Amino acid sequence: MYCPSCAVLQVISIICPTLVVCTAAGVYVEFIMIPSKIYGDKLFQLSLVLASTIALVAMGGIVIFLFKEGLPALRAFGLQFVFSDVWDPINGKYGAGAMLYGTLVTSCIAITLAVPFALVVVFFITEVVPFSLIVPVSLGIQLLAAVPSVVYGMWGFFVVVPVMISTVEPFLISTLGVVPLLGNLFVGEAHGLSFLTCGFVLALMILPFITSMVLRAIVAVPAIIREASYGVGSASYEVFFRILVPHIRSVIAGATLLGLGRALGEAMAVSFVVGNVTSISLSLLAPGSTMASLIANEFHEAEYGSVLFHALLALGFILFVMSSLLFALFRFFAPYRGR
Repeated sequence: MYCPSCAVLQVISIICPTLVVCTAAGVYVEFIMIPSKIYGDKLFQLSLVLASTIALVAMGGIVIFLFKEGLPALRAFGLQFVFSDVWDPINGKYGAGAMLYGTLVTSCIAITLAVPFALVVVFFITEVVPFSLIVPVSLGIQLLAAVPSVVYGMWGFFVVVPVMISTVEPFLISTLGVVPLLGNLFVGEAHGLSFLTCGFVLALMILPFITSMVLRAIVAVPAIIREASYGVGSASYEVFFRILVPHIRSVIAGATLLGLGRALGEAMAVSFVVGNVTSISLSLLAPGSTMASLIANEFHEAEYGSVLFHALLALGFILFVMSSLLFALFRFFAPYRGR
């Protein structure tokens, strides 16, 4: 027998729990979930600000420490500290000229070798390698960045140096060494431990960084530029070197400066192959020293507060300024393209 009252009670018994659940959900969303989401966003923003502040404070602390501890050496020797090639811890005479020269020479050799080779590697990956091998080949190049610098140094000392002594340097001395003017860069004896050997090892170390940036820029070039070039009968090497490379010249310039900054600060690998001689020589086959390698080699001998201690930290400050200027140039040639 149908009972309207019973039907109404059944409907109410179904609706009321639903209303209770909906009301509770609304209260949870309005008073618990939304505020927690807002607080979560605020907490996330605060953590980002805190992390950025810590990074800036740390960098500022490094700059202040290097300048403060290197200032006594700069005051004692003046500008002569920057340009003098005398580094004599026994007599207490210090000059950064020889190390500054060695740093610039080895870094320039590395860039001169690495940038053309990086372009050839990118051309090989994008135009020659079969599609199925693009990822393995590019990954193999990028894995060079994961090799520790001490491994590069040992490889350079035990593998590259003997080859330079027996083959490369005698060949350069007998051929380019007799050319007027240019021969001044390739005179002397085949030491193996030289600016040239150091530059070659550094070139191999910075190669993956330059290759990665150039490869990403080449891939990002609009396909219509390639198609238009092929449409007028250009060969693949002409499209790459005459069209694509000029199109990404700002990225190449930025990658070059980034690799140069990486080469300037390398210490461990350089210590193995540069010769560690604090002198200036025009010949690329002569041994030398860099600021980073000298700091790594002599810092353990420097007592806190000694002249040598302050001179080494002054070298560190000069190296930091050079790297900062290069990074500023890098941001100019390869600007941030975010928001």
